[in-house]
Amino acid sequence: MTKDMNAHYSSRMGLAVTFDQIVESLPDDWTDLELDLRIFDERRYVDSALLLVACNAQPYSKHDWHWRLLVAHRFGHAAAVPAVHTSMKLLDDAGISGELAVREVRTGRVEVTQMWGRPESVREEFRKLRAQ
Repeated sequence: MTKDMNAHYSSRMGLAVTFDQIVESLPDDWTDLELDLRIFDERRYVDSALLLVACNAQPYSKHDWHWRLLVAHRFGHAAAVPAVHTSMKLLDDAGISGELAVREVRTGRVEVTQMWGRPESVREEFRKLRAQ
């Protein structure tokens, strides 16, 4: 299931705290989150880009938002929540303020793993771990 949010969050409390609030507001079965990030002082763009490397932020060109952030909850091909939180914290520590916008949240996807040839005990353990 895909849900377009388009909610804007200013970073008065800091980008890391704002990001944590966004993640906490999501349902437990969310799988993918798309965020846009805009910094307020564009002279700090290069500094910001260096701090966002850990979460693989994708720069926009000729756009009013500066970066697109893809976040994965438990699995997937996106940055993990701790990596994005660390990047937001680095921006806060550097005195770079900005805002986040939630663009899309996907829920209900299940990880697909090849289990052919594995014993039933492994399959049961996998199901038990993923059910949490």
